[in-house]
Amino acid sequence: MKSKAIFLLLTFVLCVALITGCSSEPAEEPPQTTPPETTPDVVTTASIVDNEADFEKAISSTGTWIICTIKDLSFNKDLLLDGEFKNGKKDEQGKDIIQRKIALYTQDDNRNVTARFTLTAPKLTIQSPNARIQSGTFKGDLYVAAKNFELVDTRVEGNVYFTTEEAKSTYKKDDKSSVTGVEEMAKQ
Repeated sequence: MKSKAIFLLLTFVLCVALITGCSSEPAEEPPQTTPPETTPDVVTTASIVDNEADFEKAISSTGTWIICTIKDLSFNKDLLLDGEFKNGKKDEQGKDIIQRKIALYTQDDNRNVTARFTLTAPKLTIQSPNARIQSGTFKGDLYVAAKNFELVDTRVEGNVYFTTEEAKSTYKKDDKSSVTGVEEMAKQ
């Protein structure tokens, strides 16, 4: 029991380091599609999850901006990453940065990935803007309905479908990421 408490404490410390240092440099601000007075629903910190129920809460519209898994998670149902969140940082103009992140890894104090995890679900729909999945594996099909979705150092064992042209045109995948299936518009 003592070693489990130490493990969870160390994992928490690593996830805090992840929060403070892993966000990407802000890019040019994309064109706004919502009125300027619209504000994000929630401002939150990280959610460290080690079970399916907590993961589902964390990805909901009332969840957290970053969801850090500390083990493989598997679902037999479709999932939805929903809501608009501030990551607690400001851009060069002093505006809050909108971001959502599923972190499928742990890291050390030097930001080196120390463990990677797999998230399995038949379907994961991305409705949060400026979302990313980072440094792990997703097994299933991704449906991207929001702008500026990214895969960073991630393997998708499935397909990536886009539900809008904006979602497709703003999608990014770094050279460490791979998709085993297709990356195309969803068939209506």
